[in-house]
Amino acid sequence: MRDQDQPEIVDRMTLTTRLTAAVLCGALAAASVPATASARTARGELLDVVPVSTMDTGQLATYLADRSLDASRVRFAVEAKRITYRTVDAFGKPTTASALIALPRNGDRSPRQVTWLHGTTGYRGSVASVADGNDRAATYLFASAGYLTTAPDYLGLGTGPGLHPYVDAPSTVTASMDALRAARSYATSKGLRPERRVMITGHSQGGHAAMALGQALERGADPRLEVGALAPIGGPFKPSLLVARALNDEIANGVAYMAYWTVAWNRLFDLYDTPAEVFRDPSVEALFDGEHRNEEIFQHLPATMRELLTDSYLQRMRHPTGVLRAKLREADSYCDWRPRVPVKIYSSAGDKDTLLETSAYCDQRLKQHHARSTLIDLGADVDHGKAAKLALPQILADFDRT
Repeated sequence: MRDQDQPEIVDRMTLTTRLTAAVLCGALAAASVPATASARTARGELLDVVPVSTMDTGQLATYLADRSLDASRVRFAVEAKRITYRTVDAFGKPTTASALIALPRNGDRSPRQVTWLHGTTGYRGSVASVADGNDRAATYLFASAGYLTTAPDYLGLGTGPGLHPYVDAPSTVTASMDALRAARSYATSKGLRPERRVMITGHSQGGHAAMALGQALERGADPRLEVGALAPIGGPFKPSLLVARALNDEIANGVAYMAYWTVAWNRLFDLYDTPAEVFRDPSVEALFDGEHRNEEIFQHLPATMRELLTDSYLQRMRHPTGVLRAKLREADSYCDWRPRVPVKIYSSAGDKDTLLETSAYCDQRLKQHHARSTLIDLGADVDHGKAAKLALPQILADFDRT
């Protein structure tokens, strides 16, 4: 799917159990055990570093402007690397993942940190560490302003093995946190001492992930890291609402999101036995193996939900029960806490993918928990993809003031 232009509709373990397990795995990371297949204690260990690019300030200004990003804040040259690191999969088993890290060449030995969390993609090759797209540009924007910036690819994307557990918040949190640990390890090897505080932002699926990662860090998932700011953009903060709207073809690209989400969650929660139970064309399932380009995925999908789903599964989705209902409720819950830092939520009335309504829901839930939350509507003429480009300069300015 189109990078940064898709919303996310967001184990058998509950969310709390899995996040607790993630914290415990992180606490064990310092233990000395052999680097074998069972070395879950090595989470965040840096395994490989591959140069991606180096740009001076003039090149960066041109690069960002060409991608419709405000280049007025470019101050430093940037060196970017693709890193590979140890993490765990959605079931807690050892695996590896990749990320892009971008370092400013500014002589600061204690750089501030940003993490950029990307939106929906069905193709493993469209993430920042591999592809020169919008997510890489966002990473360079922050790095060129002086931030050590980490852009996790998540599980099953980039050069990581396996399949992507789409909008599975616990595994997104562990992969993103371990990317920050690996980035810190690389920076330390270069004589740097990054700040503990991490400014967290992301778009679409990454907006949802930003709230989940912020919650985990504030609950002590890694004592070396803390939340510096939270600024999600166009996140699918109430997946149950988006599912209901998508089933009525009221969501832009809803067929693609629902197909991806259904396939990915079946791998985690056993929602169906065969794809023929769910899809009128059972070959749809094979599109979401990480190897099909986003354009190819769209080309093979039907136009409406009734053409995508069988009547029986459509009815099941309209009235979810059991594990499906429970997991949707969990996915709705990432704004039900009180961050210690202010939160700015960016959305737009023109967003037909994740809807301004779901961002308003997040803002309301945070305020009910007495958080300092602000909802920023970027306008009726701003669609889902354009929202990130407009929000990013404002977010950078806020991070500089924090």
